Amino acid sequence: MTVRVVVADDQAIARQGLRMILESGDDIEVIGEAVDGLDALGQVQRRRPDIVLIDIRMPRMDGLEATRLLRDVEGVQVIVITTFDLDEYVIEALRAGAVGFLVKDSPRERIIDAVHAVARGDALISPEVTRRLLDQFVSNTPARAGDPRLAELTPREHDVLLQLAAGRGNAEIAARLFLEESTVKGHVSRLLAKLGLANRVQAVIFAYETGLVVAGTTSEGREQE
Repeated sequence: MTVRVVVADDQAIARQGLRMILESGDDIEVIGEAVDGLDALGQVQRRRPDIVLIDIRMPRMDGLEATRLLRDVEGVQVIVITTFDLDEYVIEALRAGAVGFLVKDSPRERIIDAVHAVARGDALISPEVTRRLLDQFVSNTPARAGDPRLAELTPREHDVLLQLAAGRGNAEIAARLFLEESTVKGHVSRLLAKLGLANRVQAVIFAYETGLVVAGTTSEGREQE
């Protein structure tokens, strides 16, 4: 199934470069280009893409505000793409609903793989960079220990949340917890609903902000039923 993408960046050369990269991959079609966040919203309304690949720093409406508005558009996922991997606004974009982020000088294969990963609802983008970003920004936020929403999770959902916080995809979580991949998908959907979160990235941020995961460390959860 072809993944339909809109690319939003105020620099024409950046848009053209991303188009060339994406369309060199299998089953990806760039169906629109936007020059800023406001243009991106219009492109989404007209073209209904699966994914919007959006820069943060743009005129009129930046990628952060556009991401907030796109969060409620059914069937559309947002990937933020930045010049610097520790851009101060990236964590806010993730909180706003972006499913992950890339840096503009990422290898061609990583950009293509990222789009396919998001299209299938799988792992975080560039998990090693995402973890470093979260370590830097979320570690400076006081943990909300004892968040009552955690009590709503079953032990297995708690384990899956820990695995999500480590940046793992469904297949890897299934292998580590000795579950079927379809079962993992079900656990992810239920825990997101219970926690009132939009996507997997917000689940990672939640795990950090509640102190379930401490910045700079990992937690594995239980390895068996």
